[in-house]
Amino acid sequence: MVSSTQNPSVDASGALPKEALGIAPTVESQRFEGLDVLRGFAVLGILLMNIQMFAMVQAAYFNPTVYGPPDAINYAVFAFKHVFADQKFMTLFTLLYGAGLVLIGERAEARGASPTWLILKRTFWLGLFGAVHAYLIWFGDVLLIYAMSTLFVLWFRRRSPVTQLVIGGLLLVIGSALYFASGLSLENWPPEAYADTLKSWAPNAAQIAEETRIYRGGWLEQQAGRVPHAAEFHTVVYLVWGFWRSAGLMLIGMALFRWGLLSSRWSAGAYRKLLTWGLLLGLSTITFGLVQHHKNGWDFDYSFFLGIQYNYWGSIALALGYAAAIMLWCQGQRWVGLRARLAAAGRMAFSNYIAQSLICTLLFYGHGLGWFGQTERWQQLLVVLGVWAFALVVSPWWLARFHYGPLEWLWRSLTYAKWQTLRRAG
Repeated sequence: MVSSTQNPSVDASGALPKEALGIAPTVESQRFEGLDVLRGFAVLGILLMNIQMFAMVQAAYFNPTVYGPPDAINYAVFAFKHVFADQKFMTLFTLLYGAGLVLIGERAEARGASPTWLILKRTFWLGLFGAVHAYLIWFGDVLLIYAMSTLFVLWFRRRSPVTQLVIGGLLLVIGSALYFASGLSLENWPPEAYADTLKSWAPNAAQIAEETRIYRGGWLEQQAGRVPHAAEFHTVVYLVWGFWRSAGLMLIGMALFRWGLLSSRWSAGAYRKLLTWGLLLGLSTITFGLVQHHKNGWDFDYSFFLGIQYNYWGSIALALGYAAAIMLWCQGQRWVGLRARLAAAGRMAFSNYIAQSLICTLLFYGHGLGWFGQTERWQQLLVVLGVWAFALVVSPWWLARFHYGPLEWLWRSLTYAKWQTLRRAG
């Protein structure tokens, strides 16, 4: 690594100077508004993909042919979400989580407190919340994944942004390579292992009927599906995919925050360049991958491990393009009312994330309306729009009266072992 004295484009901390990045000075409030708006954008966007796992068998998230050849409108909805949503919003959410670790550390150090101890306490409670969410409400929870990966990422909090970027990139490469190698080795798999993995991509009629029966049943009946799915997600899937993806993106998020990308500190010209390249690289790669999936008939042997590579990498480029677009928006004066609502949703991202699960399980699972397996993909979009409207109305209303979202307040109170002031004065 070139030292800062040898390379004038790197400062003593390893960060690029503002001039090299085209960073324009902005007020502190704009810095945090950009983070909040981007977080709100991400947490709402996540539902575009998660709705499929709330409403349909798990395999339908990845495979549009699970219920048979889809009609034109449902295939178009799937294709649109695959290109513009799948992994893009989760990538943003994970980058922001990494940025948050840096911000928490900075604030703790400014108060003279131990940032490591504070982050560990927050992580413990986040993991506990995640476990409750995953094993009692919805198996697709990501919070416990974040908590587990934080224990690794925390070791690199004080490293230079360049180091964080390089290590994060290497972790992403390892995750990609593991999936690629798994795809190349399929012909050598034991028949039982192959059949067990195949059902997560192309379940047969009996398996679809059984998963549907479970989630149309009562809460206790759902545990027969929820617990095994969550346990698999937090063990096998975590080791093969989840750790490498989440930890890698967290580290990259740390670096990007310190370089100013995620906090509205770049110039408009720099963000426009990132937006252009993010869209070009991301959309071209993902669209090409979608065409290859289609040509191969969404076949498990190709799509599950090999075909996924295009979106694995393209989603990162497109997510950075989205981040650039949001930061450009935050530097301007257009649609400030919508921006304020998104910022409020972002400040209540934890509460909104869990609220999505509570609302959707009440709609689709048997303890509620029991719509599981009964809605088309295009109809699910109407539910998404309804949940978005709910979040964009309730979040600013709540924050006008309270300092924190309800779960943010509880998380903060548990972390500091002291009830925090919730209601605003007056």
